[in-house]
Amino acid sequence: MPSYKASQGEVLWKPSQTTRENANLSAYIKWLKSEKGLDFEGYHDLWHWSANQVEEFWASLWQYFELLHSQPYDRVLNQRVMPGARWFLGAEINYAQQVFSQANDKRPAFLFQSEACELSQMSWAELRDSVAAVAAFLRRVGVESGDRVAAFIPNTPEALIGFLACASLGAVWSSCSPDFAGRSVLDRFSQIEPKVLLAIDGYVYGGKAFDTKETVAQLKSQLPTVEQVVVVPSRDHDFGGESMPGITPWSRVLEEKGELIFEQVPFNHPMWVVYSSGTTGRPKGLVHSQGGIMLEFMKFHTFHLDLHPGDSFFWFSTTGWVMWNIVAGSLLVGAVPVLFDGNPAYPDLTTLWRMAEKAKLKFFGTSAAFIGACMQAGLRPAEQFGLGSLKAMGSTGSPLSPEGFKWVYQEVGQDLILGSTSGGTDICSGFLGACPLLPVRAGELQCRCLGVKAEAWDENGQALVDQVGELVISQPMPSMPIHLWQDEGDQRYLESYFQVYPGAWCHGDWVKITAQGGAVILGRSDSTLNRQGVRMGSSDFYRVLDDMEEVADSLILGYTDTGGEYHMPLFVVLAPGLALDDGLKKKINSTLRGALSPRHVPDGIFAIGQVPTTLNGKKMEVPIIKILSGIATEKAINVDSMSNPESINYFLKFAQEPPW
Repeated sequence: MPSYKASQGEVLWKPSQTTRENANLSAYIKWLKSEKGLDFEGYHDLWHWSANQVEEFWASLWQYFELLHSQPYDRVLNQRVMPGARWFLGAEINYAQQVFSQANDKRPAFLFQSEACELSQMSWAELRDSVAAVAAFLRRVGVESGDRVAAFIPNTPEALIGFLACASLGAVWSSCSPDFAGRSVLDRFSQIEPKVLLAIDGYVYGGKAFDTKETVAQLKSQLPTVEQVVVVPSRDHDFGGESMPGITPWSRVLEEKGELIFEQVPFNHPMWVVYSSGTTGRPKGLVHSQGGIMLEFMKFHTFHLDLHPGDSFFWFSTTGWVMWNIVAGSLLVGAVPVLFDGNPAYPDLTTLWRMAEKAKLKFFGTSAAFIGACMQAGLRPAEQFGLGSLKAMGSTGSPLSPEGFKWVYQEVGQDLILGSTSGGTDICSGFLGACPLLPVRAGELQCRCLGVKAEAWDENGQALVDQVGELVISQPMPSMPIHLWQDEGDQRYLESYFQVYPGAWCHGDWVKITAQGGAVILGRSDSTLNRQGVRMGSSDFYRVLDDMEEVADSLILGYTDTGGEYHMPLFVVLAPGLALDDGLKKKINSTLRGALSPRHVPDGIFAIGQVPTTLNGKKMEVPIIKILSGIATEKAINVDSMSNPESINYFLKFAQEPPW
């Protein structure tokens, strides 16, 4: 395999003069100068203004994007408090109306592909007719502004249509992917008491058909507030869902007649409920506002992803992950979202690259894990596929190693903006992300996003530069949750984000803000490793281990056992055909010692079949630490939140019979 060695902070790409001139950010900077008399020397100067003069910044975006509204706002912000900030008071808007203002007969509304369906498209006229029909049905069955519609559905056109219909009515949308276990879906939907359930009768993943009719029946019987169930037939397999008793087929819903009406709602009106992973308890229901999400998406997609009208935009996701919401949001800026339903590695890892070629993708978004898998598999997409349209890639979900950065520039394209992004479901966007005006450095996120007062704080609340601290947001953002569902007095909201630094959002990540204004994420602060008083992030380990051909996956943990002893074991999934012998253990230890430090050598190395992950593919470090620390399984982990619940059996046995 070719070498993709890269040093942390190594410059891999610089924007050309043409890139800078064509960037949306450049147009905004010129507008600020001509319309507001504001003159900024560069991005970081602009960021400093946007993060500190938040009322002025967000008001400028309202004007710059010419937000449609039926009522203007009286005040930009009630007060700078978190939680409790309310934006653009008095304004009335509609998210779906802003979406359809971008309709253009010269380009499709969106593209779609699944494992069994070739790439297809839907026109704006078709989308409008479908959304109007679904909205008319929902209105006829009694759905009003503020009522909830729950969707148990994959990343298909029906999901996007259903969401836009809800937004047009002022109803509240909430979705789960059908690969979620029934109990996990109920943990989410039972909280919000939906009036309508939209569900798929089955799905195909990895070439296998999965019938979901039994789960749909379970949801119907255990969600007493549901008055109507609409079943969407699978596009890839006939599961016979049309004949399910007590349901309305999707085809009948599309026969409804009615004009598409955009109910005007307050800027802070709830639009959807998304959920935390719920790895150790009931998932948090995060409620976001129509206006806050709309304005944040228009900023993020326009300035940080640099999407232009007509750009085809893809980011792999399911409807249970916030990236789905972000992809759908690209409609607000006239981009063409590309939806994909299925296993990105079926029948092999070339599937998404082949789709990128057919769709003429301008932006290809994925995860650090996918990039790592392609690198290990020896893929060379630029040689294998026609990717001439591609101008940017995005990576999120976990920190991307410097080697992952280098692979993209060697094997995908030399003149790409590679935007590593860190944010979350919590705000439906990024705190740290990409910037077309700045260089790309290996292992680093290019910038702090506009309007985001992101800093690294020490234990005394002092901002740090070139030192590791807690990722803290010290000024409110419009896309922060307006509240958590069923959270009286904001108690859980305060405990989740404001307990460490009262009045400032503590995200739970270790971060280093560099002197150049970039950032490095070093893992979750609640799973920090501590050796001889020195704190270490798990991402440091993974970066080194991901570069070893012998290691397919890994999990590093630090925990104190019931006897008060601290241990730091390393668990590895080996490449096929390998065994964990003394020689390989020695090589792993030597590699960690040489690349990091003697403190990074684990107490022991153990082979496992798979790393426990959430339904969204994130490593479950904290729940496994709790199990190894002696906390009861039912309190330590919610198995319904896992993609591979069988993987915890190894760790339960490890906790009972530790090797120490």
